[in-house]
Amino acid sequence: MLPVSSANPTEDPLGPLTDLPGIGPAKAKRLEKAGIGCVRDLLFHLPRRLRVWPGAVSLAQASRRMGEEVRIEAEVRGTRLLRLPGKRTVLRMVLADESGGLAAIWHNQPWMADAAKRGERIELFGRVVDSQGPALDAPRIGRSSEPLPEPGTLEPVYAAPAGIADATLARMCAEAAETWAEQVEDPLSAQVLAEHDLPALGVAIGSAHRPASAGAFEAARRRLALEPLLAVQAGLLARRDGPAPGGPRARAVRLPDATHAEILSRFPYTLTAGQARIAGELRRDLERLVPMRRLLQGDVGTGKTALALYAAQMVIEAGGQVAIMAPTEVLAQQHHYGSAKILGSVGIESVLLTGSLGAGQKRAAREALRSGRGQVAFGTHALFSDGVEFRRLDLVIIDEQHRFGVGQRAALAGKGSQAHLLLMTATPIPRTLALTLYGDLDVSSLRDSPPGRGRLRTRWVRGAERAKILPYLNKRLAAGEQAYWVCPRIGEATSEGSSSGEGAEARFAALSADERVRGFGVELVHGRLPSEERSFRLDRFRRGDIGLLVATTVIEVGVDVPSSTTIVIEGAEKLGLAQLHQLRGRVGRGSGDSWCFLLGPAKAAERLKLLERSHDGFALAEEDLAKRGMGELAGLRQSGKPDEGLADPERDLDLFLAARDLIQAEPALAARYADRAGPELAP
Repeated sequence: MLPVSSANPTEDPLGPLTDLPGIGPAKAKRLEKAGIGCVRDLLFHLPRRLRVWPGAVSLAQASRRMGEEVRIEAEVRGTRLLRLPGKRTVLRMVLADESGGLAAIWHNQPWMADAAKRGERIELFGRVVDSQGPALDAPRIGRSSEPLPEPGTLEPVYAAPAGIADATLARMCAEAAETWAEQVEDPLSAQVLAEHDLPALGVAIGSAHRPASAGAFEAARRRLALEPLLAVQAGLLARRDGPAPGGPRARAVRLPDATHAEILSRFPYTLTAGQARIAGELRRDLERLVPMRRLLQGDVGTGKTALALYAAQMVIEAGGQVAIMAPTEVLAQQHHYGSAKILGSVGIESVLLTGSLGAGQKRAAREALRSGRGQVAFGTHALFSDGVEFRRLDLVIIDEQHRFGVGQRAALAGKGSQAHLLLMTATPIPRTLALTLYGDLDVSSLRDSPPGRGRLRTRWVRGAERAKILPYLNKRLAAGEQAYWVCPRIGEATSEGSSSGEGAEARFAALSADERVRGFGVELVHGRLPSEERSFRLDRFRRGDIGLLVATTVIEVGVDVPSSTTIVIEGAEKLGLAQLHQLRGRVGRGSGDSWCFLLGPAKAAERLKLLERSHDGFALAEEDLAKRGMGELAGLRQSGKPDEGLADPERDLDLFLAARDLIQAEPALAARYADRAGPELAP
């Protein structure tokens, strides 16, 4: 065992954190909220990255490094505390050296005013941001009594929970690793580790929390990144294997060709070649006794919802029920609203079930599903709550599935006995990665858009060109068309120096007073509105009662108005490529040409110009993946589990593939990763 770092280390790695020196009940509660409940959790609360401490630069040099982390040494010239509404504060410290001046800012930390006195010379380290000029955002302070680390020092950087200082969490993780890392048993054999050039798990934990070199940290990152990938693949394999022999099977939906033709005739359009191909795949899946497990990934506006309704009608014709779950009430309502004509024309009864419905409405919807009278249920996470029962749930369809966790998807699918499962996403990912991440799924990709749609063009608007937007909107609205104006936030900016014009409320007020657009009707929609009021305003827009809808990204999915031909997206630099592509997909759904105007600064030029050039969601998704990382794409992150974000799908594709191959090749290893919450400590 490595040397013990404290006089009385805990003897139980699964015991409470309060057994550790320096952790009282309050601190333990904060850690527990972040999924850290015992020493083992500290071992696997891994650094986000490795910082190599730099040398100091002058204030003039720091001012030119916008967005970068810098280290400076300067004299404190004074401090100023600004009090904002809602008890918010901004503390501004003025700094100077021989090259010039710079500011440091702290939000809602008024006590930092006592961190340094006027005339004192201190070191600071932080990221340079734009706040009425270049400034360090919440920098770390060093002084002679407690200096910053020496240049070249390696320091793991953690994501600390609220109320816990980064340095405190780093110390706790390092002490836990020093005491317990060697006792972590590695489920992988020495041969497997050697084949993939990986250190043993215990060695990796030690090197992650106390790295001897950048190379050792990178090797540790790769080994630790493999852990959650193995657990994910084991879980996927277990679900794909399904029940034991002799257990329940899915209901095979076998209908004559004439019935399929009749279902297709209910749509007011002919399926595209891509839709027809995938409809055939869905039909073959549903005809089997093995539960369908299919991921349908398709670009915005390619017609995934039509395929969902095709599969739903197959199941209903065979006497089963269908649940269609969406991540937001807006999207659930849109599905319910948009499908009413097709389903209602043949007497199929659908219900809507969301969390904001009144108690009486929820009871009526639940009773309809329990009795079987309700054949299709549209809803949000409310569909998998304990009080919801189906008479015979045979198909579960989950839209925007990457926004749900594995447990949520399983909870809804569990409402039926071996129900078929169709997952849909408009966030396409490369096919190789899709097959790797979703190892238990068959993957269908839909790329071609329905015919008869007009051209959608995108333009990055800046400078004097912005003045042309409102006259253009006036022309489009006067022609009977509709438009969106999207803002990244609801109210005014909370940070000093940011533009309040990016708030939806402020923009709504300005547009409502502008004679060029107000006569066509202007409405506001955002997530803080009561659900009924939000639905009422959206329905007014869908009906054409208003011409211009000011909204936040709440309309990213679930709003389909073919007469909308223009969308203006303010603060576009604050949104990801995939999200911007989703938003502009709100227009271009009719036969007329459409425009998307992106408003953003020069620092976002590369991304905004890419959107101007490309309307291919698959290409943009790959670019977003490369630039921003996988994030929550797989919908697999769970509290207290190792961070799968350690694995980068571009850089570490070999680890994704290795995890899949190892789990499929070694049943004992698959069982071990499927049955346990995390790596075990040897007795």
